Amino acid sequence: MRQTLSFLAGALCGFVVGAAAALLITPWSGKELQGQARQRYQMLMEEGKQAAAARRAELESQLTALKHSRPQG
Repeated sequence: MRQTLSFLAGALCGFVVGAAAALLITPWSGKELQGQARQRYQMLMEEGKQAAAARRAELESQLTALKHSRPQG
């Protein structure tokens, strides 16, 4: 348990330091960076929604197939 907490704390610190370094050395202004971040966020959200919809359709078809293959009793 202690090792897990130490790892998570180290990962969080690494994330914060990496994010700060990225913001300091980026070649874009604040507004440009915000716009790019917003576009990337919207793209990721859309990809996530599409993946979730595809997975849902796949699971629904599997459920339907399972219901039809069960013997009626």
